Amino acid sequence: MTPLLAAFAVWSAVALGVAQAQQVAPSPAEREAKAREFFTDTLLTTGSGRAVRLYSDALKDKVVLINFVFTQCGDTCPLITARLVQVKKELGEAFGRDVRFISISVDPEHDRPEDLERFAKKFDALHPEWWFLTGEKANVDLVVKKLGAYTPERESHLTTIIIGNAAQARWKRVRPDAPPKFVADALRDLAASSLQQ
Repeated sequence: MTPLLAAFAVWSAVALGVAQAQQVAPSPAEREAKAREFFTDTLLTTGSGRAVRLYSDALKDKVVLINFVFTQCGDTCPLITARLVQVKKELGEAFGRDVRFISISVDPEHDRPEDLERFAKKFDALHPEWWFLTGEKANVDLVVKKLGAYTPERESHLTTIIIGNAAQARWKRVRPDAPPKFVADALRDLAASSLQQ
């Protein structure tokens, strides 16, 4: 094969690969439809008693940090919540504007909205963009399963933090003892990449 034919063959293969990649890459609308189907619009309730849908209200337009709590917890939940307050401070103005925190109760039979509100207030975590969520047990169980965090016992619940952007289908797990600046930087990176789309 001559050098020109060889170069053409390589170029054709690259062009074909790019064309296939363009065909395979889902559009934003397709990504949203898949995210909505996967996460569902299961109804949950905020600490203030407001009904919210998981995908459309909580996840759709924000970079999110998700963790799991129960208000009767005496060790890890208070520690993680206190650490997330530090992450919130590290985020500065990006918190609320670009990033939302979602703390989901793994004990919905005992954690009523007012219990979550008291828990949030105790740890200085009251903010319109920090949602403490509970709801009917079947709904909460479904959501926690979708997020890969379901355990039958509340005491053995997932302590790992989930950060992500549903619109971009970008998710990662972060250790709860990660430095607050590290977590804040990871959230800022996700927010910056969503603005570039």
